[in-house]
Amino acid sequence: MTPTIDSQVHAYERDRPERPWAGTWGGPLEVTGDDMVTAMDAVGVDGALFVSTFSMYRYDGSYALEVYAKHPGRFGLIKPFDPQVASVSEEIAEWARLPGTVGARLMLAGGAEPNPDDPGLNRILTAGADHGLPVNVLCWGRPAVLGELAHRNPNTQLVLDHLGLIQPYEPPAPRKPFADLDTVIALAEHENIAIKVSGACTLSHQPFPYPDIWPPLQRIFEAFGFERCMWGTDWTRTDRVLTYEQGVEAFRVTDQLSNEERSALMGGSIERIYNWSPTVE
Repeated sequence: MTPTIDSQVHAYERDRPERPWAGTWGGPLEVTGDDMVTAMDAVGVDGALFVSTFSMYRYDGSYALEVYAKHPGRFGLIKPFDPQVASVSEEIAEWARLPGTVGARLMLAGGAEPNPDDPGLNRILTAGADHGLPVNVLCWGRPAVLGELAHRNPNTQLVLDHLGLIQPYEPPAPRKPFADLDTVIALAEHENIAIKVSGACTLSHQPFPYPDIWPPLQRIFEAFGFERCMWGTDWTRTDRVLTYEQGVEAFRVTDQLSNEERSALMGGSIERIYNWSPTVE
């Protein structure tokens, strides 16, 4: 039986001098790894990709590593890397050697428009390919950059975070949340790009189980195929919009997915793309 795997969760400890926050995102004061496991257990989620929280920890993945040490079977680890650091290739090599690591991340959604020629960006993508680590990319509003990077790095598995669409941190959803869907779908021509269907429920204008998200999601499924689509909640970023249970159950109760499609979307594609499966004792 295919396990249920969340493609993106965030956990973090309370701000403290020993590991101070670099910033905030307006969520709870603390959602520890233990809290995340409790939430997953309550709704039958077997494992998750733990993405180290950039808002709080920037490029420091130490808390994610602590959580993995305590719950080694439940999380595959992903952390952001800084393309401006000259030694980033070596940093990725070291990350790849650590137990539980399954991916790297690029943050391209803020600041100046990134240049696909940037040596640092391409060093990260090359290192990802060299060490078998998919590179997850947050590039809200900038899908063309990802397409160019995919073209330049055909041997790198790229993963587009959060549908490639700007998502709210609190209600309401944008007036036209899927306005840029065509630009996202155009990325499907690059066979080395997969897509996280994460945080999708935050784009709904209707209450649980969010029926209005399915027509645009079906276009994504048709373009990428379920073998390149991965469900995720993006919990805890989404906590002011919906509960963890709602983010899970919306994809279980819908009649818009066959059992085979649901199995691929909610676990099978993640197992294959990240070469990782959870173990639940």
